Amino acid sequence: MTETDSIAYDVVVLGAGPVGENVADRTRAAGLTTAVVENELVGGECSYWACMPSKALLRPVIARADARRVPGLRHLVRGPLDAPAVLAHRDYYTSHWQDDGQAGWLDGIGADLYRGHGRLAGPRTVTVTGSDGTRRTLTARYAVAVCTGTRAQLPGLPGLADVRPWTSREATSAKAVPGRLIVVGGGVVATEMATAWQALGSRVTMLVRGKGLLSRMEPFAGELVAEALTEAGAEIRTGTSVESVSRENGTVVAVTDGGDRIEADEILFATGRAPRTDDIGLDTVGLDPGDWLPVDDSLRVTGTDWLYAVGDVNQRALLTHQGKYQARIAGAAIAARASGGTSLEAGPWGAHTATADHAAVPQVVFTDPEAAAVGLSLAEAEQAGHRVRAVDVEFSSVAGAGLYADGYRGRARMVVDLEDEILRGVTFVGPGVGELIHSATVAVAGQVPVGRLWHAVPSYPTVSEVWLRLLEAYRDS
Repeated sequence: MTETDSIAYDVVVLGAGPVGENVADRTRAAGLTTAVVENELVGGECSYWACMPSKALLRPVIARADARRVPGLRHLVRGPLDAPAVLAHRDYYTSHWQDDGQAGWLDGIGADLYRGHGRLAGPRTVTVTGSDGTRRTLTARYAVAVCTGTRAQLPGLPGLADVRPWTSREATSAKAVPGRLIVVGGGVVATEMATAWQALGSRVTMLVRGKGLLSRMEPFAGELVAEALTEAGAEIRTGTSVESVSRENGTVVAVTDGGDRIEADEILFATGRAPRTDDIGLDTVGLDPGDWLPVDDSLRVTGTDWLYAVGDVNQRALLTHQGKYQARIAGAAIAARASGGTSLEAGPWGAHTATADHAAVPQVVFTDPEAAAVGLSLAEAEQAGHRVRAVDVEFSSVAGAGLYADGYRGRARMVVDLEDEILRGVTFVGPGVGELIHSATVAVAGQVPVGRLWHAVPSYPTVSEVWLRLLEAYRDS
């Protein structure tokens, strides 16, 4: 192994996914020299095995479903999807798993990219081991930001490795449509991939340990998505655990806790995420390898004055857009502290405080129907001690929904804080509602009083008139 001399930077970033890229962007914009270390592809999980490929797979599915609900179109889209074309479209959006463009972007902002495995080697020090064995040592004058994200977490079933199960990576990058697919799990990855592969021609069986789908959202979200998946041909078994798996002559066999034997061509485990912190040298700075990294609202790791953990790795909100938000906050906080800290805005909703992680996290599940939510669910708001009321309306009460699609099915809920008269959370379920959620995000993050929302007039006839129906229902309840 060859080792070079130490190279000093103001900031060193471990991980070049969207989160690491955004930390680097903010620190470079502040004039801080920045190194970024990556051992896979620049652009990370989101670009190649998560957000982008999954949505590229789902877009034709949703477009066809929408067209089938519109008079004059439905008879033209009766046939199956062109699976090879959909997969080719997916490949285009992953840049065919080449990262030249994103590596070029890092170069364009003036950040130095080091390819190899990065490990902490004590405070403010990172070693990078390249594929050729060359090792470089990088030191950080002000901060090291850990942006290494998460990996799929698999259950400890005997012989699972021999089955070669799909995780989210294989589910978003598969080159062919399996005839039969078992999906283990009921969360976002499970429901989105069940939606995509069922529509592409797989016969999908979902095995869900809990009572229903999308358990972290309002209950009606999972119920409506389950109804649609079932109507599309998927089989959903709730309250079901997998006891054993094997692959026999190429066929996957899953045995449930009820003794049922289910056969498929592939099996996807969408059963949670684990932090990528097991081999990044946390032990050299007094932290436990493999742990999530707790942080304050400026994303600085608890008990340190130089180490930041940004994005999924801190377990605050495992979403790309929220990680990028944290990166903007962290980058600004690093720059403020580097300049002496006199301009640090540490209060709630300040420039260096990731308050939205607690109060206004938005999410869209790209199933058919879509499910979108921001802020707290009714149960979460009550558990947090807020005195709240939930107001529900059906989208069938909105003229724009009927124009959007014949037989439009969906529901909206807003959770109103009865003391402060602001919204604690909003949930929409229905075709196309992903494009509605930012208005709710502005209302929740901005703590807009309900009385002021009456003056935000929705255009007629749009689906956004659901806001007026919600306010009317609250007034009349």
